[in-house]
Amino acid sequence: MRTNEVRIGQIAGTLREPDETPAAALVIHPATATPERFYANFASYLAGNGIATLTYDYRGTGRSGSPRANRSLGMRDWITEDVPAVTAWTATRFPGQPQLAIGHSVGGHALALGYGGSGLAGLVILASHAASVAAIPDPAERRRVRLVLHVLGPALAAVLGYVPARRLGLGEDIPATAMRQWGAWAKLDGYFFDDPAMEAAARAATVTQPVLAVGFTDDKWATPASIDRLTGHLTGADVERRTYSPADGGVDAIGHHGFLRRGVRDTLWPELLTWLQKQCR
Repeated sequence: MRTNEVRIGQIAGTLREPDETPAAALVIHPATATPERFYANFASYLAGNGIATLTYDYRGTGRSGSPRANRSLGMRDWITEDVPAVTAWTATRFPGQPQLAIGHSVGGHALALGYGGSGLAGLVILASHAASVAAIPDPAERRRVRLVLHVLGPALAAVLGYVPARRLGLGEDIPATAMRQWGAWAKLDGYFFDDPAMEAAARAATVTQPVLAVGFTDDKWATPASIDRLTGHLTGADVERRTYSPADGGVDAIGHHGFLRRGVRDTLWPELLTWLQKQCR
C-alpha cells in the first residue's frame, strides 16, 4: 500500500492506494469535528483490499486550516463546496475507475443531497440522520446536546470566533459559523429539510445511485427512526438499510463513531467491503 498526503486547494487529505491497480476509488467524507486521522485504519483496510481511499479534513478543521481563521465557514460550505471539490479531484485522479463514497454523519448528509456527484457507482451513509435535537429519545442526552448546541457552543463562538469542541467532548475544534448553523438546523423538526435555502428535499430526490444506510442500535443521535427520516427523502434511489448492534460487532459499544474503530474490523468491516465491491461489478 502507498500513502501520500494531498492538497485540494485549502483541503488537506491523505490518499492510500493499493500496490496493484485499484478496483475503485473511494472518498470518506468525515463527520463534524472528526479528524481525518480517525479514519486511517478503515481507509488502510479498504486500500489493502484494492480500493484507493482518500480521507480529508473539512476547511477550518484539522490540517485544513485554523477554525478561528476560517470562522465564517459553515456546514453548508462543507456540504456544497468541500465534498464536491474532493469528489471531483478523486475522479480526475482515477479516471475510468468506479467511484464510491462513504459519508459519516454530516458527510452522509452531503451524499444524501447529491453533492457527491452523479458519477458515483454507489454510496454509503454511515450514522447519518435527520439530526433534530427533539428527535433524540434519551432525555439526558437531549438536554446535553441542547446545552452544547444552543448555549455553550454559540456563546463560545461569539467570544472566541471558533468553538473549542475538543474541550466540550465533541472532537476537533470547529469554526463559529459551523456551530451556529448546526445549532440552527438542530432546532428544526426536519433538520435542514426545513431550511428553504438548502432545497434539501428536491436535491435528495435527484440521487439515483445504490445507497447503503448503516446505523447502530446504541447510537443516541442517529437512531433507526431518525435515519429513516433522512433516507425517506431518497425517493429515486435503491436504499438498503442495515442496523447493527454491539453484539453483531463483537464489542461492548459502537455508538456514533465505533464502526470506524478496529474492534469491528473482522466482524462488520467485511460486510461493508462486500457491498462496495458489488457496486463495481
